[in-house]
Amino acid sequence: MNKTNILFILFIFVISITSCQKVTVSPESIIKNIEAIDSFKVLNGDTTFDATYELWFKQPLDPNNPDAGYFPQKVIYSHKGFDRPMVVVLEGYMLYGIGPSELCTLLDANQITIEHRFFDKSRPKDSISWRYLNIANAAADQHAIIQAFKEFYPKKWLTTGISKGGQTTIFHRSMYPNDVDVSVPYVAPVNYSATDERVQLFLDTVNTKECRDKIYQFQLELFKRKDQLFKLFKEEAKRKDWHFTMVLDSAYDLSVFEFDFALWQWVHNDCESLPPLTASDKEIFEYWKIYTGFSFFEYKSILPTLPFFFQGMTEIGMYGYDADKFEGYTNMSGMVDFSWTMPKGYEHMKFNPEPMQKVDEWVKNEGNYMLYLYGGQDAWSATAAAPGPNTNAVRLFNPGRNHSTRIRNYPDNYKDSIYNILEKWMEVKVKRPEN
Repeated sequence: MNKTNILFILFIFVISITSCQKVTVSPESIIKNIEAIDSFKVLNGDTTFDATYELWFKQPLDPNNPDAGYFPQKVIYSHKGFDRPMVVVLEGYMLYGIGPSELCTLLDANQITIEHRFFDKSRPKDSISWRYLNIANAAADQHAIIQAFKEFYPKKWLTTGISKGGQTTIFHRSMYPNDVDVSVPYVAPVNYSATDERVQLFLDTVNTKECRDKIYQFQLELFKRKDQLFKLFKEEAKRKDWHFTMVLDSAYDLSVFEFDFALWQWVHNDCESLPPLTASDKEIFEYWKIYTGFSFFEYKSILPTLPFFFQGMTEIGMYGYDADKFEGYTNMSGMVDFSWTMPKGYEHMKFNPEPMQKVDEWVKNEGNYMLYLYGGQDAWSATAAAPGPNTNAVRLFNPGRNHSTRIRNYPDNYKDSIYNILEKWMEVKVKRPEN
């Protein structure tokens, strides 16, 4: 018997044996099959899924150079069924929870949630390697994780994220368009610079002139009463053990600048809740504190989000403050940026506009099966993604809403449109909430 026949008989024998045995695939068998997973553990508490796991992937700092080293990346893997679609939540920051996202619930889907590189414990052990923090490397992380699971879940795949997670969703899809079938970024800006001027244009035109003037007068009042309010500001800082990398006077001024952006980011509809200018110092101060959140400029508070500021100042863009609007009340002038957040050794690193130009070009010309969701009065909608007419993409602004925009708080006719789009693109029935 020649060698070819022997090989053929062996082949038939293997086929006959395996065809008689039912191969069982389970979430744990998948995990153990993925070489890049260093460790995992079962998570209990959420009954939405049949099983939920915390995974730690071993990821290269530089996808193009394994010699650069590795870092651990946290992933939550939640299984419902191999006959269900997969929702991948791309976090822009650290991981916030293990429960189902809004889209996961609507689609009755499985879910993978990926913590962004260099946030929380998804970072090198000793220190952050800032030179490896860019959107291309982050997208490569997400691509590797998606591909590790892709073959086991044959139904449609969808990526989603909120705010910076929404940005991350757009960035990843622009670089790996075939990783998933559909993407739904929420309230995701596509900024052109470290102080994108479109944000200031938004603040100068949003709502009514009467409302905008009322906000501006409130900010002026914060400066006019600085002698009195600064005492409350210092007391607050001492009580909460805040530490600033700048003089406290500058932190005060920045908190005044931030007020109108923060108000439109989080307040619903209008500025009726603003206290009258005749209100007491305490009333003025407490209202200001609610929306600005002075800790936004405090060292310990921004430490967990330093990677966000680094990305904002180098690639993904940010907004700035027009200090000239308050000439005579502050020592700052021109457009004030967030360069004070940059890590040591990178203070003078320039913003690179090319990555966002490429993303914007992709959104306009190639971004298909993209559903962009924005708050109509959210300050971040000033730099909303702008899909072109030749793309199969939809952009919906939630009237009067802010950065907390979700599908569930759109008007009913908008929700119906969103559900119909999801059903068409995902080829699955949406579990529409009962009113």
